[in-house]
Amino acid sequence: MQGSSVDHAPARLYDFVPMATKVPAGKTEGVLQLREAALQLAISFPTIKQWIYKKKIRSVRTAGGHHRIPQSEVDRLLYRTRGHSERERKQEIRRVSGRNQLVGRIERVRISGLMAEVQISIGGQLITSIITANSAREMQLKAGQTAAALIKATEVMILRV
Repeated sequence: MQGSSVDHAPARLYDFVPMATKVPAGKTEGVLQLREAALQLAISFPTIKQWIYKKKIRSVRTAGGHHRIPQSEVDRLLYRTRGHSERERKQEIRRVSGRNQLVGRIERVRISGLMAEVQISIGGQLITSIITANSAREMQLKAGQTAAALIKATEVMILRV
C-alpha cells in the first residue's frame, strides 16, 4: 500500500510472554522503563528481561504491551543485588574508590540538630568528621566501636566496620 506508515516488524518471542497485570491508562506513576530499572539494580538490560520471563521480578504491561517495573519491585531487589549473603552485601558496600581508609575507634559521637560530630582515634591521633545526624543514627555509631575514616580530598567520611 503506497503511502502507508504501518510497520510490519516480525514478532519476537518475548512479545507473547503473558504478564499478570496491565498499567491502567494514565497511571504510570511509580513504574520504570526496563533500562531505568536495570540501571538502578546495576544489572544489564538482557538480565532484567530474563528476570521478567523467569518471574524473579514482577512487571506490568502498558496499553501498548511494553513492560514496566514498579518502583516497589526495584526497591525490594535493590539490596539483594549487591551480594548473596549479609556478609557479601557488607563487603560490597565497603568497596569504594577512596583508598585512604584509616581504621580506628570511635571516641565520641555528638548529635545536634541535623548534624553529628564523630571523633575517631587512629594511632593516638584524633580525626573529626561532620556527617548528617541521620547517617550517624542509621549506622548506630557509638563510642568504642571500630570505624574507618575515609579521607577524600578535604572530606572525611565515616565507615562503620
